Amino acid sequence: MRFIVGLFLGVLLAGCEQHVAPPLDQQLYIWQRQWTPAHEPALRDSRNDFSTLRVLALQGFAGARWSRARVDPALLKADGRPLIAVIRLDGQLKSLDQEQVTAQILQVVADWQAQGLTLRGIEIDHDAGNARLAAYAEFLKHLRSALPPSLPLSITALPAWLGSAQLPALLQSADSSVLQVHAVSDPRLGLFDPDQALKWAKAWSRTTEKPFYLALPAYGVALLADDGAGPVVESEVQLERGGQRQELLADPLLLSQLAKALRDNPPMHLAGLIWFRLPLANDRRAWSLTTLRAVARGDQLASELGVTLSEHDGLYEIGLDNPGNLDKAWPARITLQARDCAGADALAGYSLQQSPDLLTFTRLREGRLPAGGQRAVGWARCAIIDQGGSHVDP
Repeated sequence: MRFIVGLFLGVLLAGCEQHVAPPLDQQLYIWQRQWTPAHEPALRDSRNDFSTLRVLALQGFAGARWSRARVDPALLKADGRPLIAVIRLDGQLKSLDQEQVTAQILQVVADWQAQGLTLRGIEIDHDAGNARLAAYAEFLKHLRSALPPSLPLSITALPAWLGSAQLPALLQSADSSVLQVHAVSDPRLGLFDPDQALKWAKAWSRTTEKPFYLALPAYGVALLADDGAGPVVESEVQLERGGQRQELLADPLLLSQLAKALRDNPPMHLAGLIWFRLPLANDRRAWSLTTLRAVARGDQLASELGVTLSEHDGLYEIGLDNPGNLDKAWPARITLQARDCAGADALAGYSLQQSPDLLTFTRLREGRLPAGGQRAVGWARCAIIDQGGSHVDP
């Protein structure tokens, strides 16, 4: 009888036991084709929050054209995090020459190893249409047989592949997959939809029995006027064409909510999140690293935009600062109470309207002040500027 009671209590306690899901792994894409000195501080400051680096290594284009990313092996060796080389194969390629593509990939592996880099995997990023998934699956099978058995192979995957009869064969050769849930439809509809992303993640978890990751956006793009072949997208590199640009930016607040939902109730087989992309200090269309780290950690997000004044012999330098952890759009208008101003002017991005007791700076173009950042908006030579009388309009 005592044994039965003990057994019953054990079952009861097991049912009440809290099963805490392990934290989701956080990784980073490095997508710059040309490495610069700005990579060193970006790598250093991201090291504590992101476990693995997925580095653009090679791109294949139509016409058998190949482009190597010029990475800095010394920086990667000093960084010490696991490396996955990403091979981008243009989705517009009419077919994949198995022998040629495989030879290019094996050469990347050999070259990186010769530079002292230890690869922990290869990722193939190929946006194949559903009609070409069977051929893509054959290529992956061929590539898997050519790669060292100890080198994991992953693939970037599209939500459009869900429901395809070819998907099981496609996933068979890969050790893991990375489901891309941003910029997957008409960009005019937006860069990212968190509700749709969560639905896709749950659907993918029912499709694969292997680990998978979600690729999430930490960047923005600009849409230029339609040239007849669809909207033109401008990303890291500015295009040499005029016209107005419609800026689209992934919202850190929405991504933070999605990340929390995934941490609290992760879909089956979800191994982690991969953020696109590592932001450099001069990357004008990416979140600041401060904001990206806060989102990845699950920190409360807040921006604290304020006016700063620096005065010397009656000359005031007028600026903005953002001591919070959330990037903030430049304010539309800044007004300052001032008296006896002999001169004043605005700096790039703002115009100035001046009245006897008021300075008004009006935004001329869109911009963002990164978390922890500062920028000057103008100057004035006045008897006094009342910082307590300043006002910032969103």
